[in-house]
Amino acid sequence: MKKLIYSGAGLLLIAVAFLAFNLLAGLGLGGARLDLTEQKLYTISGGTKQILAELDEPINLYFFYSDKVAKDLPALRTYAQRVEEMLKAYQRQAGGKIRLHVIDPEPFSEDEDKAAEFGLQGIPLQQGGDSIYFGLAGTNGLDDTQVIPFFALDQEEHLEYELSRLVQTLAKPELPVVGVLSGLQMTGGFDMMARQPTPPWMVLEQVRQLFQIEQLKADVDQIPENVSVLWLVHPKNLPEQTLYAIDQFVLRGGKLMVFVDPYAEADTGDMPGEMAVDKSSNIEPLFKAWGLRLVPDKVLGDGSYAMSVNRGQGQRPVRHAAWLSLPRKALDQTDIATAGLESVTVATAGILEPVEGAKTRFTPLMQSSEYAMPFDAQRFAMLSNPEELIRELEPTGERYTIAARIDGPAQSAFPDGIEGRKDGLKQADNINVIAVADTDILSDRMWVQVQDFFGQRIPQPWADNGSFAINALDNLTGSEALISVRSRGRFSRPFVVVEELQRAAEQRFRDKEQALQARLAETEQQLAALQRNDDPNQALELTPEQQGALQRFIQQKLEIRKELREVRYQLNADIEALGRTLKIINIALVPALLTLGVLALWLWRRRRHA
Repeated sequence: MKKLIYSGAGLLLIAVAFLAFNLLAGLGLGGARLDLTEQKLYTISGGTKQILAELDEPINLYFFYSDKVAKDLPALRTYAQRVEEMLKAYQRQAGGKIRLHVIDPEPFSEDEDKAAEFGLQGIPLQQGGDSIYFGLAGTNGLDDTQVIPFFALDQEEHLEYELSRLVQTLAKPELPVVGVLSGLQMTGGFDMMARQPTPPWMVLEQVRQLFQIEQLKADVDQIPENVSVLWLVHPKNLPEQTLYAIDQFVLRGGKLMVFVDPYAEADTGDMPGEMAVDKSSNIEPLFKAWGLRLVPDKVLGDGSYAMSVNRGQGQRPVRHAAWLSLPRKALDQTDIATAGLESVTVATAGILEPVEGAKTRFTPLMQSSEYAMPFDAQRFAMLSNPEELIRELEPTGERYTIAARIDGPAQSAFPDGIEGRKDGLKQADNINVIAVADTDILSDRMWVQVQDFFGQRIPQPWADNGSFAINALDNLTGSEALISVRSRGRFSRPFVVVEELQRAAEQRFRDKEQALQARLAETEQQLAALQRNDDPNQALELTPEQQGALQRFIQQKLEIRKELREVRYQLNADIEALGRTLKIINIALVPALLTLGVLALWLWRRRRHA
């Protein structure tokens, strides 16, 4: 047998067997994949699989990536590889319903013209240089087109959601219907004080461009079947029939975005100037059934996120503890509704909290800082100087929730139905609700400046309130499968150990570096004072003592700069030591262990045969 293996015929037989194995593996295991990444970055989720399984007509996807132009951009190339692998996974899962075209649009080519025709963004590497295309265009049988103009690296965790959203939009191209039920004059009204009509709120105008709007009356007894999402704003004193209609809509799978408020400043009431008007809104019985509550009669104050407001002409701005500018860290960057937003502003917002024992999941989307506390809502009816709130603020150390997503199994708020309607749904396996404890977040004055340009209203946003509303509606109008596709992990993993070493080194040497910098600045000032000549027409003459002092200062300056270089070198010493250790392990230790393992195996086999 050994002679056969080492003979020419044996070697030929091994080569033929090797080729045969590769051929069979290529034919039979071509679609086999093994995802060993920690967060399964190359494995599509169950929601995406459901979307792809429901495709009725083929969809064409055109992935434009300037491979040759991006040859010197390793981060972009790595992310592009992940995008292409994900698209190929979609193609395999769709069973022929997705046709993927990978295109490298070289400069001045027809492919580049096609990318520009689809509306993809070409990012120039340098002024006058070639542009990089890194986007996706999709078409369906009706010639509808959806595009992702450019895959931003900082939105990597939302890659699967964006791809699945594009596919589902092409599969179901009709505009989703958003039902609007509002207790505020969002569609425009009449300002009694100014005696002139008021325009529609800009957030409603922007939503109207992306969705089909259907206005609902406050006494509606059934939400229409064609409504995908109910947008409920400032629901004041809704009749039982309307609450029941909302309850049944949510239980049968309808999505709800609701804005309630303990003190809605945009609520002017029926009679302007009337101080006793009730500015609060709530849907307490529905919230209770869904596992959350709006803390009654409480307005959130926050010393850390307090906005600076003008008190009028001639008066200095003051910080308003109940008007908050929520920064990026106050917003959940893992949820589609708030991911990527930089700032959201709220005014006299309330507090949402989960109900103990609820079966639903309560996920905060917007939260205060730790320097926050609740105020009585009535405190704001007679507030004349917002600066008083800052003086009264006594932080509790707790972070309060302003907006939240609620999903999971829920019971009906009307288990026995209402009069004349006893046969409604009693429960649901999963509901989808986004609740916000503020209505002023939607009013123009809290996020956008609107200019009139020859009769056209031009919005100039200074906060992301409108983007939040559109993101939330866009997410909720998708199917249950799309909503379930949340953010995934990032492909690029941070060097956690290295970052911790760097932070520790910076903390250790920062004080010494600052002290040396101060000494250096003082020495340079003394040198400048010695070398200063008040009379520019006379040459500078120094006494022997001054010359000695000058030499000492110069020497001291050199020594300080040397110490400073040493300190800065020490900042990276631990990181370099870690790098050397890893190199030793990879270059010497691992091969040595493998060699020892092979020798041990050889000795064991030899002794066994002996």
